[in-house]
Formats: sequence, C-alpha cells, structure tokens
Amino acid sequence: MTHSTLTATHKPTLAAVAWLEGLAATLSSDTPTDAVNLFEENGYWRDLIAFTWNIKTLEGREAISDMVAATMKDAAPSNWQVEEDATETDGVIEAWITFETSVARGRAYLRLRDGLAWTFLTTMTELKDFPEKRNKLRPKGAEHGANKNRQTWLEKRQHEEANLGYTEQPYCLIIGGGQGGIGLGARLRQLEVPTIVIDALPKPGDTWRNRYKSLSLHDPIWYDHMPYIPFPENWPVFTPKDKVGDWLEMYTKVMEINYWGSTRCTHAKYDEDKQEWTVEVDRDGEKLTLHPKQLVLATGMSGIPNIPDIPGMDTFEGEQHHSSKHPGGEAYKGKKCVVLGGNNSAHDICCALWENDADVTMIQRSSTHIIKSDSLMELVLGGLYSEEAVENGMTTYKADLTFASVPFQIMPQFHIPAYEAVAKQDAEFYQRLEDAGFLLDFGEDGSGLFMKYLRRGSGYYIDVGASDLVAEGEIKLKSGVSIAEIKPKSVVLTDGTELEADLIVYATGFGSMNGWAAKIISQEVADKVGKCWGLGSDTAKDPGPWEGELRNMWKPTQQEALWFHGGNLHQSRHYSQYLSLQLKARMEGIKTPVYGLQEVHHLS
Repeated sequence: MTHSTLTATHKPTLAAVAWLEGLAATLSSDTPTDAVNLFEENGYWRDLIAFTWNIKTLEGREAISDMVAATMKDAAPSNWQVEEDATETDGVIEAWITFETSVARGRAYLRLRDGLAWTFLTTMTELKDFPEKRNKLRPKGAEHGANKNRQTWLEKRQHEEANLGYTEQPYCLIIGGGQGGIGLGARLRQLEVPTIVIDALPKPGDTWRNRYKSLSLHDPIWYDHMPYIPFPENWPVFTPKDKVGDWLEMYTKVMEINYWGSTRCTHAKYDEDKQEWTVEVDRDGEKLTLHPKQLVLATGMSGIPNIPDIPGMDTFEGEQHHSSKHPGGEAYKGKKCVVLGGNNSAHDICCALWENDADVTMIQRSSTHIIKSDSLMELVLGGLYSEEAVENGMTTYKADLTFASVPFQIMPQFHIPAYEAVAKQDAEFYQRLEDAGFLLDFGEDGSGLFMKYLRRGSGYYIDVGASDLVAEGEIKLKSGVSIAEIKPKSVVLTDGTELEADLIVYATGFGSMNGWAAKIISQEVADKVGKCWGLGSDTAKDPGPWEGELRNMWKPTQQEALWFHGGNLHQSRHYSQYLSLQLKARMEGIKTPVYGLQEVHHLS
C-alpha cells in the first residue's frame, strides 16, 4: 500500500494508510457504497474528472454514496498508495495519495479528523494509454539514419500550418487567444489533439499590449505560471502588461501552438447528426469554414463588456468608453475625468489619470473589498505561492492541488481568519479610506477576495497605490451614488450633484461568458448552457441555489461539445489540465460517462 521510503512509526502516515486500505478494500467489494462510513457525516469528496468525468463536489454521505454507486464499476480504482509521509496539524492529518482507474492515473489529497475523511480530493493526472510525450517519452527530435524523403522539423511544422484548417480539420477549435486559450492549446498539443486557437487581434499577447499603459498583474509571479514553462527566476513579482504580452507570444511559438491571429468567428452551429461544429471564420479577410468536433470558448472569465444605458449618453461631447478600451492616462492631462466603478480597473485607471495630471473623480456605486498587495502576499497567498513557499519545497503543482482540495462550501472558514488578520494589521489604512467616504467590505461573510472572485468575479481591488490617493482626496470620490443623466459637458449623479466631464470611463465589468455563446452561436444555446461562473452562494450577484462548483467552467455543459475555459492565470493553468484530458479522451473514443451534469438555474 505504501512506498518503502515511508517512516513505519510515523503515526499520521499509519493513520492515512489505514484509512486508505479501508477505502481500497471497500470500493473493490460488492458493497462499494459502504465507503461512505469512512467519511464524516458531512464530509466532502471533490472529484476533478477522475471518477465523474466532471468537476464535482459531493457534500455529505448521501451524495458520496450516490456518486460511488454510479461510477465505481466503470472506474475500477486500484493501486492506492500514500505517496509520502503524512502530516498532522491541530488534529487534522493530511496525506498525498496516488491511484489508478481503468483508464487513467490520478493523485489525491486527504484530510482526516478522528479517523474519518473530512475532505478528499481526487484528480486525473494522465490517461494510461495516451500519456503526454515528455520526460522519458519526449520526442527524439533528430531523425538518425539516411532518408531521401527526409522532412526537417521546420518542414513538418510548415506542412502542419499550411494544412490544418484547410485540407485537415482540427479536432478542437479554441475561440480566444489570451493566456487561457494559449495554455489550453499547449496542453492539447502535448496530448496530440489537433487544435487551432483563434483570436481577433493580430499577435499572441495583443490582448495585454492593447490595455491601458499602467496595467500589470496584481497577483504575484508564483501564482501566475503558465503550463510547462514557468517564468524565470529573475522575472518581476508583478508582471507589467507588455511583458505578459511578450511572454505569451514567445510561449505560443515555443510550444508550437497553431495560432491564427486576425481571425474572427462570425458564426458557429452544432450538427447533432454529424456530431461536429460548423464554424465560419474570417481569417484576415479570408472566409473559411471549419468543422471541429469540440468548441472551446476561452474568452476569459468575463463576457461582453457591460456598458450601462444612461439617459443623455448620445449627447455627450467629450470622450466615453468602457474600461477595456481605455488607452491610458497620457491624453487627458488637465481634463476632467469621471470613472464609473470602484473595483480593480477603476482604481488602476484613476491612478493613471492622476499620474498624468488629470482631474479625476471615482463614482463608487456599492462597497468594494480592498486588500493591500503586500498583505495579500503575506497573510493569504504566502503559504502556497511565494518565494518562501518555493524554498520550503512547495511546487506550483502541489500548491494548485492543495488549493483545490478545499471544497468551496467550507472555503470561507479557511479564509475568514486570514482576512480578520488583514483587517487588524491594516486597521489604520482602512480607517483612512472610510474617513474619506469609501464604502468597504470583506465580502458578505468576511471571507475576502477569493470568495468574492468566485461568487461574482468582481467587487474588489488589490491595492497597489490608488487607495492612498483616494484616502488623501487626490482621487476625488463620490460613493453610494451612480450617474443618473449625462449632459453634453457633464454628468448628473443620483444625489443631484453635477460634475463637469471631458471623459467618462465605464469601469462597469462584464457579462457572463455565455454572452459570447449567444453572440457566436445563438441565444438558444446560451440559454441552454445557462450562466457561467458563480457558485450559487445566494450572495450579491451570485443567486442560489447552491451549486458547489463554478458554473459551466472546464467541464461538460448542457450543450454537447461546447466548453468554457477561463479564469485568472492560476485557474487557467490548473484547470486546463482537466479540460485537455476530457477532450483527449473523447477524441480517442474512451468512454466518458458524465456523473452529475450541471443543471441550469440561471440564464445569465
């Protein structure tokens, strides 16, 4: 059951081994559902496609029993092993585990309390018959011997680029060539799944290059690696946007991704009889029809920009645009600027405008969660994603699995103490903001940044300098109001205040990703798959019922052969592994019975 390197007298390891032996024996018996007795009454089993061919959290013994009854015959798990010495902290034993199913290899993470499983994560790591060609399986590269018909590596690549999408059809088409689409393209390339990534902009990374000048990643470098190629050790902690763009362009070339820039999808339709998509694209003026078997919308976690409909917009004589189109602050020196919104983009844009000597006012409609960047790194992310974590032996892969091992239902109880510590450490900072009239929150239950991100994808700012400007009045603030009317040279707020304006920036976020499905495919298909993102937490902008996982992300949807891929760099990196394995399995004809396909409760 265990590797020989384990310490035989190590009590946490022995407890983990004993539990695992019980699980292995029960799951292979005639009564596999008895495995629920190895879990706490309200224990959790989170599965990332290993058993359910889905991304699914089973909450409580009844849900676990139903899943086991439905999946174990096909999955036929075996070879369960505790991978290394288990650890124990405050009565919770944690253990890394490896296992196999009938078609795949996997890795698991277990938390035990008093001999019973509190949380259990199972993940698929590779398909047995179709492993990635890396490490010992890497291609030789050189073709030794004599061959009059020899093709060089370059000639093979040129042949592929000339034919894929023309004489040969891709198995998978990814719409969206940002970091999500590129990272998934790299994974599929490693799995030898013929794939094309398309994007409307000319070059990989242009999505970043075209944003406002001051933009940089707010997450630290250890959180943001791409699959296969980590950022080098001299890379800045917070990557400037143009550096991100250059990295993505390099990555696309080095990972040999079939990337079509200057390419727009004009329409897509699924043929149920042929079980393939008909996708019309415009490739730099050339009209093409593609027939992929699988279609992935990798348009980020966001959909189409939300631009409010405000009376008088058409009469405004100045400039107005959504934050996604904001060019930077350079052109607005001495101008009176109004930014509608109070989250990340609004703060960044206000700061850049102030740096360029603009007169800028932020209109904060509702409360915002603020966390200082240094505090986020020190008190929230540091244990998994930091230089210290790396020095302590934490790999990116282990950090991702550790993070994923916490079910979303109980994630707040892990986060609330950390954000209480943040509030205490930065009390003076928060008081200064409140004194300036800024509306603050830590989430409806005090669980902070990441839960807000999961629930609604908005409502927060990682402070890298703008908050001090707000507190000091350098960025003017109007809070608890919105814009009621726009006049030719001003905006009128809902409290009756009128502000002169030469520029209005709508930092008002984005719609659900299924807005792209409506635009590209049809409203019928968008409604069929329903809302993307959110957990059903019944908090602001995340209506219930509770769903336990992010809606529609990286997993089968109600529309066959349609997938959504996105999120931040961390999520795109981690979950692209499971999406790529699902696509590869389907290409190879592996049986993929999906357990617990998500129901649709909300359309957008």
